[in-house]
Amino acid sequence: MRVQDGVAAFEGDLVLDNANRLLAEAEVALAGGATVFDLSGVGHMDSSALSLMLSLRRRAAAKPIEFRAVPESLVSLAKLYGIADQF
Repeated sequence: MRVQDGVAAFEGDLVLDNANRLLAEAEVALAGGATVFDLSGVGHMDSSALSLMLSLRRRAAAKPIEFRAVPESLVSLAKLYGIADQF
């Protein structure tokens, strides 16, 4: 994950096998002041990406965060689960 000017950019795949590691990296970025999480560098994603995003929202608490470049396939899955308003 690259972090620059308050933007944390995910890179590579975001799947179950690496979701815990990426969440830990994102938490470090959040603690360091990142408020935007960019998914444009992510290749393959599965439903664990939604879990990671929800976890970040909870950890951010009252601090507003933004997700950028969320793929339509992930938005569709969020709609199916009834959580699209979170992204």
